[in-house]
Amino acid sequence: MKKIILTHRYHDEAIERLHREFQLVIAADEGPDLPAVMRRHADAEGLISFLSDPVDAAAIRAMKKLKIIANFAVGYNNIDVECALEKNILVTHTPDVLTGATADLAMALILSVSRRLVEGDALVRAGRFTGWQAGLLLGKELNGAILGIVGMGRIGLATALRARACGMKALYYSRSAKPALERKYGFARVTFLELLRSADVVSLHLPYSPGVHHLFNRDAFALMKKDAIFINTARGPLMDEEALAAALEKNELFGAGLDVYEDEPAVNEKLKGLKNAVLLPHLGSATGKTRRAMAMMTVLSVRQALAGKRPRHLIPEWKEKLRDKSK
Repeated sequence: MKKIILTHRYHDEAIERLHREFQLVIAADEGPDLPAVMRRHADAEGLISFLSDPVDAAAIRAMKKLKIIANFAVGYNNIDVECALEKNILVTHTPDVLTGATADLAMALILSVSRRLVEGDALVRAGRFTGWQAGLLLGKELNGAILGIVGMGRIGLATALRARACGMKALYYSRSAKPALERKYGFARVTFLELLRSADVVSLHLPYSPGVHHLFNRDAFALMKKDAIFINTARGPLMDEEALAAALEKNELFGAGLDVYEDEPAVNEKLKGLKNAVLLPHLGSATGKTRRAMAMMTVLSVRQALAGKRPRHLIPEWKEKLRDKSK
């Protein structure tokens, strides 16, 4: 049987299928040192990795028989894609299936920050709720507020549509125009600077690349409205956590809701001490239905690749490489 490595345990059904079809190594069961496990099983032909697992050039080159890396995430900035392409190692991800779950979470963060729900919960649990007060934890109205979507892909669109139910109006910044969406929903495409200056809530939905590292930095936060809300359910390195903490600390923003961080699982200590920051442990796709679908996609990708077929869920860089070959 062909050997594959799964870096951590995930959905039981997916693990059972992998056990039936392959010689399965679960790296976390052999110890916390993933590179050591990968070197020990350098004859593995498949690798199922999590977004939290760095799969660098050294690891890829050490696994001489590796044919596929199936990432258990939509993003794949944890993988040295250039090296994988050079070595003709297929790379897949899990697109589309987590759109709804992540948009739900973005909307939950918008509501939590705007109505100060976490602060209210903490107050009640601490026994400090003494009855209704006219000025207790006043929040922000969403009806009529402007939502600025940075990255109008599937998740950005799904978030904007959910926000409409709260009476919010959406505008967006994206590399490419979305005229069909503009006609259908009345969304307006604006420049990045216009979005920062206009939006009451800014929700980040871009994939990560070095070109957008710290897109939200001190200058970006300074351009936002003083009572604006910042939401990030995309990727941590898109924002400068130190700059965000400083803006929140000085009340230059109303609040922030974060599900991702620059150096996960580490979180900026200043952010952890701020009441106007709602901090979640990367729960974007964390529903049973979504995580099962993601796990089964990785099983399918490995099965297809090791059977000599083209996996259905190749990352865009691999699709581009195949298009170039066919010309």
